[in-house]
Amino acid sequence: MLKKNLILLSIVVILAILPIIFIKDAEFGGADGEAEEAITEINSSYEPWFNSIWEPPSGEIESLLFVLQAAIGAGFIGYFVGYMRGRAKKSKVNS
Repeated sequence: MLKKNLILLSIVVILAILPIIFIKDAEFGGADGEAEEAITEINSSYEPWFNSIWEPPSGEIESLLFVLQAAIGAGFIGYFVGYMRGRAKKSKVNS
């Protein structure tokens, strides 16, 4: 089991590092910027329906908030899956 997990972890690390190594001078931007460019290309007179309430002071802070949001979501999902698995094991033992 440990060997299988280490192999899977190695594959994930390799998949995360390969694009950074082999794709030089690439912008790894988000989908928001791409969508804005596509909309402007289709309809140059498009006006957004609303503006952001708060704009983060820098791209680093925006990235930090995104990572924090992802970490909280992953923690919640991990807790829920672990809780349900433990509950299932407990009910198996009691039956």
